[in-house]
Amino acid sequence: MNSEESVRQQEDYNRNFISRITNWLNDSLTLGEMEARRLRHDPTELFTRAVQPVLWLLVFGETFTKIKAIPTGGVPYIAFMTPGILSQSVLFISIFYGLALIWDRDQGIIQKFLALPVPRSAFVVGRTAGAAVRGISQAIIILLLAVILRVEIRWSILSIVGTMVIVILEAAFFSCFSMILASLMRTRERFMGIGQVLTMPLFFASSAIYPISIMPKWLQVVAVINPLSYVVEILRGILVTGVYAGMWFHLGLLLGMILIAVVIATLLYPRLAS
Repeated sequence: MNSEESVRQQEDYNRNFISRITNWLNDSLTLGEMEARRLRHDPTELFTRAVQPVLWLLVFGETFTKIKAIPTGGVPYIAFMTPGILSQSVLFISIFYGLALIWDRDQGIIQKFLALPVPRSAFVVGRTAGAAVRGISQAIIILLLAVILRVEIRWSILSIVGTMVIVILEAAFFSCFSMILASLMRTRERFMGIGQVLTMPLFFASSAIYPISIMPKWLQVVAVINPLSYVVEILRGILVTGVYAGMWFHLGLLLGMILIAVVIATLLYPRLAS
């Protein structure tokens, strides 16, 4: 009898657990769909955010490919920098995502969300899903430009799918990081200030537009611990070189940082309502 009760209790626990996971996924996807709907109503942000990376490829990429000033291991410079510019584009659109949170707080939307019987982590994951949609849109724009410029990158289906997966992970990390900043800064002015301070150093102190090996020693140290460098190296292996040495290590680090960022963003999310 005790054995039957134990089995029944275990079955009930399993059903409840599966039900909680399903509800959490539904809540996260619903919130992500709401974020994607915002983009559909006002897609101008995508094109304005794409202007800078497009200029990088058109001007910087084309020029430095001809003068061959930066060693790239025999790879045309514009192909070498394409993964870096793609990463930069996703970085810029994701790291300012927290600004929308502060705007929602000022409009009273965050307070209404927090009153719902929804796990805080679902809010965070839903927001990252919205950032991922924006990131994929930026990636499509950059890749289309690469086609127009006849950039010599790997155009296999596996490469494109792998690129989109990494873009989603990058958008997830930097949007969570952005939510953490929004929770701590709490005003649009402070957030914009710290965002401007962080974005360009993250970009230039990475392997996005030049190899780490040619950097000064102190900058190499910064580049090695820069999350953007991990993303760039993975994308460069997928899209350009086809060399995946160290990719799984970089991917593991990126996934670990995403998990930590989601936990911290979940803990700090209620601060936005105060």
